Amino acid sequence: MAQEDRIAGLVRQIQAARNREHLAKSDGEIAALQRQGAYELHSICAGFVRSVNSNLAGIALDLAPPEYSPEAFRNPGVNLIQIGSGGREIHIAFQAPRERVSSEKFLIPYVLEGEVRAFNQKMLERFEVRTRLLFYCLEEDRACWRFFDWRTRHTGLFGEDFLLNLMESLFV
Repeated sequence: MAQEDRIAGLVRQIQAARNREHLAKSDGEIAALQRQGAYELHSICAGFVRSVNSNLAGIALDLAPPEYSPEAFRNPGVNLIQIGSGGREIHIAFQAPRERVSSEKFLIPYVLEGEVRAFNQKMLERFEVRTRLLFYCLEEDRACWRFFDWRTRHTGLFGEDFLLNLMESLFV
C-alpha cells in the first residue's frame, strides 16, 4: 500500500512538472499553438467532408467556413465550424481558455477548448443534442485534438473516425 501511495505521489509530481513546463511557453508560442490548433481542427473537418463528398453523387456535405487559415482564429471570441447535410448538423465551437494553458476541465493541459454538438430535426423535436467536449491538448512532444464524453467518461483522439461515427448516428 505504501508503494502505491508513493507511485501516486510521483505521478502527481510528474503531472505538475509537465504543467509548469507548458506554462513556461511564451505568449507568442501559445498564440501560435492556438492558431495551429484551429487550423488543424478545420483541416480534420475538411478532410472528412472531402472523403464523404468524393463518394457521393448529388447529395453532399457542406462545410462552413469552406476555407480556413491560421490567421482566421479569433481570440478572444468563439470560433465555429459547421458540417451539415439535409438538416443533419455537426457544430464545433471552440475558443481559448481563460488561462493560457489550462487543465481545469480536462486532465491533459490544453490551449483551446470547445464543444461538438450533433443533431437532426427529430432530435431537436425531442430537445436532444449530442455533445462532446473538445480540447487541443499539449502532450509530451506534440499537440492534438481530444474529445471527452462527459456522460460515459470516454476520451480519445478527435479525427475523421469520430466525425464519421457522429454523422452516421444522425442518419438513423
